[in-house]
Amino acid sequence: MFRVRVAGMTLLVLGAVAACGTSDGGSEPPSHSSTSSPKDGRGVGERSGGTSRGPAATKPAQSQASSPTSDSARPPYIDHVVWVSLPSGRSLQIYPTTNGRTVTGDSAEAEAWREVLRKSPNAGTRGMRAQFDCHWAFARLAEPNKPSWNLEPWRPEVSGQQMYDARCNPGGHEV
Repeated sequence: MFRVRVAGMTLLVLGAVAACGTSDGGSEPPSHSSTSSPKDGRGVGERSGGTSRGPAATKPAQSQASSPTSDSARPPYIDHVVWVSLPSGRSLQIYPTTNGRTVTGDSAEAEAWREVLRKSPNAGTRGMRAQFDCHWAFARLAEPNKPSWNLEPWRPEVSGQQMYDARCNPGGHEV
């Protein structure tokens, strides 16, 4: 069981969580126009390995992580960020470090968001922060090896439950 905070609301997560930042079929967005790629050698939008999705999943979400979570992993938590243009509008792709994928605790989440803002100051909106919080809480569990967490400024501000129900993508699927 995991206790997570999203948009000021605390949720208990009892099993695997549906993937955040993916469409119904789990497909990635079409190719992006970007000059940066992750430092781990994978291309932007590339996935590694699948995960169980939806309420029928019976494995605990933590067991799917590529490495155990830790409350002592040190910053930096964000490797780099890249703004890209998609058919739906601009998207900020956030590439977490290994520690950013495994660290736990509210202070680590706050530090990771500060790192995002240092790398892209114009990301500092309530809607973008809510999407980040959702990815921090759920995407790391549901899809621990997803190359980037994608935040869009055009998405509406919604309640924590609506954010969770929308898989961190309120206002429409990731495209």
